Amino acid sequence: MTIDPEAPDINSGHPVSGRSRPLALVTGVGRTVGIGAGIACRLAMSGWDIAFTFWRSYDERMPWGAEPGAVDAIIGSLGEHGAATVAIEADLADPDAPAKIFDEAEHRLGGVTALVTCHCESVDSGLLDTTVESFDRHFAVNARATWLLIREYGRRFRGVPGSGRIVGLTSDHTAGNLPYGASKGAQDRITLAAAQELAHLGVSANVINPGPVDTGWMSDEVRSYCQDRTPLGRLGTPRDTAHLVDFLCSPQGQWVNGQLLMSNGGFA
Repeated sequence: MTIDPEAPDINSGHPVSGRSRPLALVTGVGRTVGIGAGIACRLAMSGWDIAFTFWRSYDERMPWGAEPGAVDAIIGSLGEHGAATVAIEADLADPDAPAKIFDEAEHRLGGVTALVTCHCESVDSGLLDTTVESFDRHFAVNARATWLLIREYGRRFRGVPGSGRIVGLTSDHTAGNLPYGASKGAQDRITLAAAQELAHLGVSANVINPGPVDTGWMSDEVRSYCQDRTPLGRLGTPRDTAHLVDFLCSPQGQWVNGQLLMSNGGFA
């Protein structure tokens, strides 16, 4: 795991010693148009400090490519909402990364109150053409890393009972996208187990399926297909998902626990 050398320890004017805002750790925040960035911004607006992870190498091998300056832009946006911020570059295929991420977040900003897992490995392939290497990497990033992040969170959580939150982002798209959908299904089960196993800490855990959200990966054909199958005739946006995460992380969202929530606009 590497740490972004350009990320400031703390945005100016917000010292850790006097910090009153809770800290959310959001994974998979590498692009300004992504769901992770939308969630981080929404939480910052609601009074959270933000630690977030990103992995440039993933974006560089995707069709959309890496977004130059994205990390700095996200840090700036979060700071405009008063959030102290740390950006952590981490390859979540590395089993040592989750513990190091928590070490860095705690060292820079204090204890984590909310964990939001938005990271993913997603390379399209089906039953017949998925390689063993790709299958294993999908499960390492999407399932194993989620388990290890939640495990670190559970071991380290020292917040007020009832304040802790875990929210995972999932997908049920498996046909033609087998390793992604299968590993996200495993992530579901791991996250929902936390609602029971971390109950003694007063932590709630939920999973959101946002459905098709156009964050730059859709072709015109896919976009039209998805719009035609949504009652309102529009695609989901990062903002739609971010509002739901924000609610789940709020005091009002405490009673929602152990749920797989569909937030896909009725997509069929």
